[in-house]
Amino acid sequence: MAIVPSIPDEQAPAAAAAASPGARRPRRERSSVWPYLFLSPFLAVFAVFGLIPVVQSLVLSFHVTSGPSAMEFVGLANFAFLLEDPDFHTAVINTIVFTAASLLIQIPLGLALAVLLNEPSLRFRNLFRFAFFVPHLVGAAFAAVLFTQVLAPRFGLMNRALGAIGLPDDTRWLQNADLVMPAVILVATWLGTGFNMIYFLAALQSVDRSLYEAATVDGAGSFARFRNVTLPGIRPVLIFVIVITTIFSFRVFELPWLLNGGMPGPDNSGLFIITYLYQNGFILGDLGYASAIGWVLTIGVVALALVQIRISRTTAEGAS
Repeated sequence: MAIVPSIPDEQAPAAAAAASPGARRPRRERSSVWPYLFLSPFLAVFAVFGLIPVVQSLVLSFHVTSGPSAMEFVGLANFAFLLEDPDFHTAVINTIVFTAASLLIQIPLGLALAVLLNEPSLRFRNLFRFAFFVPHLVGAAFAAVLFTQVLAPRFGLMNRALGAIGLPDDTRWLQNADLVMPAVILVATWLGTGFNMIYFLAALQSVDRSLYEAATVDGAGSFARFRNVTLPGIRPVLIFVIVITTIFSFRVFELPWLLNGGMPGPDNSGLFIITYLYQNGFILGDLGYASAIGWVLTIGVVALALVQIRISRTTAEGAS
């Protein structure tokens, strides 16, 4: 018969604590602080340069300001004035037109280039990929300066090309209110198409090649293979590209601003939402009204992105 050693009464609580499952819990609680310590530099930087400015802009949107120090609380008056502001209406319309053009031109063109440059039999395809993508690397500021010369009256490259085929060579692209928007869309297409193409190329390379072979055996043509194999295979990337193109288009600023020489263009034809925000906040000094414009833009873009994602998911579910 085994003899179990007895534990003195004064040591019983300590022995029971040592034998309990939660005996080392305080040590684990101390170790759980380390992740937060490692994250603390990022959290501090985000709070100073991200969270605090966002909260401050929300506070400013309920004030009329004349510089950073003079503030007067007006409640929702800034948002109410937005509904009646004709310049803001013009900026919204111009931004929507530009966004629609970006979606209808850049995405199909980027997808077409990706499909073409994904063909293994195409010679120099890596060179073509680089050539179409490199405009995105130069940035909007450089592109605006470059196309200011390309679109110059009479001596610009665009007018020279038009004159070479017998068309008028004195078109004033950036001085004509009807041509400012097409000029901005042209430059944006040159900048953004290659960016979308890279995403589509990555998506196309992940599509199973055996699906194309099976579709070919079943007698599917090129369009049928594209509709039934390519589009379902790249649908997540397509949704992503649509959303980011929408966001980038709504926040366009430096391209039309520099193309028009720091002005909104003739008859406000180059006035966009961010341009109008900049004018009110940093030229007129009304940071409160500029903050209201920014919050309306943010809410609108988020709502539009959620609608796009919802529609895309519903379409995908219906197709499946």
